[in-house]
Amino acid sequence: MKTKYIIYILLALFIGFLVYNKFFSERAKKIQQETTRGGGKGKKGRNGPVAVKLMIAKDTILDNNIDVTGSIDANEKVNLVSETSGNITGIYFQEGSAVKKGQLLVKVYNQDQLAALKQVQYQIALAKQNEDRNKQLLQKEAISQQEYDTSLTNLNSLQAQADMLKAQIAKTEIRAPFSGIIGLRNVSPGGYLSQNTPIASLVNIDPAKITFAVPEKYLPLISQGTKVTFNVTSSNQNFRATVYAIEPAIDVNSRTITVRAKAANPNGILKAGSFAKINLQLDQVPKAIMLPTECIVPSLKSSVVYIYHNGQAVERPVKTDVRTDTRVQVTSGIKAGDSVVISGIIQMRAKVPLKIIKVIK
Repeated sequence: MKTKYIIYILLALFIGFLVYNKFFSERAKKIQQETTRGGGKGKKGRNGPVAVKLMIAKDTILDNNIDVTGSIDANEKVNLVSETSGNITGIYFQEGSAVKKGQLLVKVYNQDQLAALKQVQYQIALAKQNEDRNKQLLQKEAISQQEYDTSLTNLNSLQAQADMLKAQIAKTEIRAPFSGIIGLRNVSPGGYLSQNTPIASLVNIDPAKITFAVPEKYLPLISQGTKVTFNVTSSNQNFRATVYAIEPAIDVNSRTITVRAKAANPNGILKAGSFAKINLQLDQVPKAIMLPTECIVPSLKSSVVYIYHNGQAVERPVKTDVRTDTRVQVTSGIKAGDSVVISGIIQMRAKVPLKIIKVIK
């Protein structure tokens, strides 16, 4: 029993020593004093001014433009086909070469039609002579009007037959409907060409067409003659185009309107089907206040901006409009000459004391 009590007494003494050493010794008092002083400094720091950068708001010229994407289209494009069937007797173009409008490209066997046309032309010559004789005889009242009309009808019928044969012969010659670059051919000399068999594609890419879609809210700012700038991944060059047509209806799914522009392409750099990045300049605002995006603080009712006034932060509700990658146009709430806070925004509250470290004009 005595041993048990001795152990309890020793534990009590040890615990008392620890308590004294933690709260009542000189070292503990010193730590407490330092903590108290540190807390006082921290409180002072929290109530001290916030170091901020200011920007003096000013009127600037704003180019109101938007970036959209589109595609390059050919000015004209067609898949060449034949209206008649037959063996190919000649191919008169080189793949990938330039051809002129009306140039003969492919010819199909047409000797039968040529022979028939020659025969009809002989008949026309004879019928013409017969018609001339009957006309003279009619004037002399040697024949009746009916006999003359019969000869004239025979002549007209033969001429119509000749025209039909000429049309058939024309179909055996496939010619370029417009000037452009012809693609890879799908036929060979001596092969049998069926109707609607694709021969090759013909593309006119000068000028090139650029097709893109624009949100409907910008529709009043776009018209024929509007200039656009664009570039393609295959070239470092910037190209310019002019709007020449606007779709009359808005797409109900995307709420956009399709616009088409033309760009000169004399060197053939632009290719049909290419992806285009387009910058569309809509209008120019002569006086606009542009602020950094980070100084606009969204709120429940509207956005706010903090300005510097008499050493404190003042909250100003603002309205915004055009946005760029780094700036926002402020249409109301800020005027030229206001000192706008552009740093330390997280610490901003109304009437917070401010310390200016830099002013950007």
